[in-house]
Amino acid sequence: MLTDSIIDRAVRAALDEDCPWGDVTVETTIPADATGVARLVPRQPGVLSGGRVFVAAFRLQDPRLEVSLERPDGSAFEPGDVLATVRGPVRGILTAGRVALNFTQHMSGIATMTRAFVDAATAACAPGAAPRIVDTRKTLPGLRAFEKYAVTCGGGHNHRFGLSDAVMVKDNHLAALREAGLDTVAALRAIRGRIGHTTTIEVEVDSPEQIPLALDGGADIIMLDNFSLDDTRRGVELIAHRAVVEASGTMTLDRIPGVAATGVDVISVGALTHSVKAVDLGLDWE
Repeated sequence: MLTDSIIDRAVRAALDEDCPWGDVTVETTIPADATGVARLVPRQPGVLSGGRVFVAAFRLQDPRLEVSLERPDGSAFEPGDVLATVRGPVRGILTAGRVALNFTQHMSGIATMTRAFVDAATAACAPGAAPRIVDTRKTLPGLRAFEKYAVTCGGGHNHRFGLSDAVMVKDNHLAALREAGLDTVAALRAIRGRIGHTTTIEVEVDSPEQIPLALDGGADIIMLDNFSLDDTRRGVELIAHRAVVEASGTMTLDRIPGVAATGVDVISVGALTHSVKAVDLGLDWE
């Protein structure tokens, strides 16, 4: 969850990094009493995310600055739209502007990419039947809350936030179990006995032959990792609603329609955070 305290902590760190001993440019060129107005304007279409972060950057730099958000997070925009307006001391606007833009451009890039994936999945399915598009843990260190929030602004959903949230037995875990001579089914059942009743167990499989073992072990979610479309359809049939079916592995926008049409419940997409391109936003002076 992207709380105000998380925002303030990250934005303060970014401002301190960018301006540790003052902004020598504005202090030597801009009169201390100069005031002005700047507007957040996109240069390309996209989906907005990071409005509160944008506000925080200016508020923490100079509390006298007033920021008005003209569009809510999650709204689509076109080039030339006014997304926010900043009024007050020019020095503060110029000093905080880059940090404010860095966060908002990155988060809006994630929201924009997510919306494209959600739209592609929706178009490939009957009304109400599209799988959820979810993120992964492939996030920038320290910015996970920001990036996962941005995914929701684009219409996506969040996978587990971190390692503490759920049991997720992946291929390396299964390989370690086999090397130790442990039975996969027995191991999964033992895990169930050690966790609380509200904690889910997800098991990653890389072939249809592994699905019965995951089901017998009591998996709540089965991840079909890098399956072909034919094997994905076969996996959905084998699982037969006995567990949530997640498809994962090198998901691209071109692949999404085909995967969505197989009947999976969830598609996880690492690219939403690890391969995103920032949206081009600018601060235009009035």
